[in-house]
Amino acid sequence: MKKVLLVIRNKYLITTIALIVWVGFFDKNDVRNQMEFRKEVKRLQEERKYYANEIRSITSDLRELSTNPKTLEKFAREKYYMKRDNEEIFVLVEKK
Repeated sequence: MKKVLLVIRNKYLITTIALIVWVGFFDKNDVRNQMEFRKEVKRLQEERKYYANEIRSITSDLRELSTNPKTLEKFAREKYYMKRDNEEIFVLVEKK
């Protein structure tokens, strides 16, 4: 009984417990918010990797397009349906 009273009367222990509860649940940076922030950071890092890979891919494509005229012609034909003067283009669309 005396030990329990000593623990309850210990103002440092009570203050520490109150501080932990406050920071853990009531503060603007509580545990739930920290977990959400970590998820968002992870998602943003994955997004960053994706865009870095896209930039590398597009840069290599751009380099290839600026150095090789045949690649430039192929790109123009496939993406923009460009043609030579004596050609006709037929675009086939599949129905689902």
